[in-house]
Amino acid sequence: MERLSSTALLPDAFQGARDDITQQMGVVWDQIKAPVIVPLLRLSVIVCLAMSVMLFVEKVYMAIVIVFVKLLHRRPETQYKWEPMGDDAELGNAAYPMVLVQIPMYNEKEVYQLSIGAACGLSWPSDRIIIQVLDDSTDPAIKELVQLECQRWASKGVNIKYEIRDNRNGYKAGALKEGMKHSYVKMCDHVAIFDADFQPEPDFLWRTIPFLVHNPQIALVQGRWKFVNSDECLMTRMQEMSLDYHFTVEQEVGSSTCAFFGFNGTAGVWRISALNEAGGWKDRTTVEDMDLAVRASLRGWKFIFLGDLKVKSELPSTFKAYRYQQHRWSCGPANLFRKTVLEIAKNKKVNLWTKIHVIYSFFFVRKIVAHIVTFIFYCVVIPATVLVPEVVVPNWGLVYIPSIITLLNAVGTPRSLHLLVFWILFENVMSLHRTKATFIGLLEAGRVNEWVVTEKLGDIMKTKVAGKAARKFRINIGERLHLLELFTGAYLFFCGCFDLLFGKNYYFMYLFFQSIAFFIVGFGYVGTFVPHS
Repeated sequence: MERLSSTALLPDAFQGARDDITQQMGVVWDQIKAPVIVPLLRLSVIVCLAMSVMLFVEKVYMAIVIVFVKLLHRRPETQYKWEPMGDDAELGNAAYPMVLVQIPMYNEKEVYQLSIGAACGLSWPSDRIIIQVLDDSTDPAIKELVQLECQRWASKGVNIKYEIRDNRNGYKAGALKEGMKHSYVKMCDHVAIFDADFQPEPDFLWRTIPFLVHNPQIALVQGRWKFVNSDECLMTRMQEMSLDYHFTVEQEVGSSTCAFFGFNGTAGVWRISALNEAGGWKDRTTVEDMDLAVRASLRGWKFIFLGDLKVKSELPSTFKAYRYQQHRWSCGPANLFRKTVLEIAKNKKVNLWTKIHVIYSFFFVRKIVAHIVTFIFYCVVIPATVLVPEVVVPNWGLVYIPSIITLLNAVGTPRSLHLLVFWILFENVMSLHRTKATFIGLLEAGRVNEWVVTEKLGDIMKTKVAGKAARKFRINIGERLHLLELFTGAYLFFCGCFDLLFGKNYYFMYLFFQSIAFFIVGFGYVGTFVPHS
């Protein structure tokens, strides 16, 4: 059979370039660009613009609510009945509700003394409070230290219980669930929960319990986090900016309007009857706190957020710890949304407005759209339009909407306004992990139930850890490389170079800065060395 010629196999456009791979690739690009790439990219731009508008409307709505809350001085004390707890001559201490304080921990060598000491220092009648330390530690040495600390406080007359179990099933949710099964818990009315790095002020119970005592419809009183190490490095300042917005805006709006917001898992007090009515702790996702809050809300219970009640806590000081935390905080809500959306829609105990707030605002826009649009639009689609000039992004979606959203986000931390550019670049980098985690949660992929306890350093370990970090850089440099960040940085840098040489939009200024941010994180120069004084 006569051999077919190359002319018969290749289109005419290839004939002059079959020996030049670069030209052939250019021809292939030209042939698929118009019928495939351009329509797909235009569709991506439309979808991303729609998501941007959703996020913009949500941010503006919350900003308007916050303005009215401040102008009208709407405080929990004015919305709900609140009276300080007083002595009763006849009942004595029996007039005070019995309070259980739970402290779940796992190998918390650096902070266990701080949390246990703060819990034992809570001001409340001594015969009306039980401190319960739920130790899931797998290190025998740390277990012994925690037990000795509990014994030390018990010798001072504190009613403290040291509880362990022979497995870690359900992680934190499993530990809290087991803790509620003990016989002495049956006499308790309320339960306060503090993670191992949280240090409540002595008056915490005096400021929260009265809301539960005088308002039977309230299930949860949530305090705000105060970060003791926010000035430790640039990464902790970026975290503070993101979390301050969550507390000062998102939770304040939820508390003031629908009386619903997600429980933060710590620094809050639950009415035990509401907790039990909602089904108790479940470990079906890695956000057991949010899961409980949703189920309690669907049964008509109300929540209160106290923005002026601050509880000391610690931010992740290393990028590795922060990345694991953000994976859990992004994957868990997406997975919970998948599992509860129909249950919420079919619920008949709450009104339509609450359903819309929980499904659309709380879950869809804030927990899914916000992550996806940040990475896909600003780190994938907009750079791609540089390579495809036929697709144009309107200025209102490219500049005006993201600028307003950014400024509204900055309201939570006025002292860090000068760091706004760094925050934008860092948040875009982190959106890569959040988007990945969100899709894992929605699709229930491999790491959907991954739970890595956030590393806590405490004050006493910072000098030691700084020395270890320096040695790790020299020995295990491979662990510092993050390939996804490096790949994304290379893509942005390429698009920036292309725009500089051939483009007319001046995107290259943003693309170069953003690519540098990805490279800095990708090569492990963020959250690696922990500074100390």
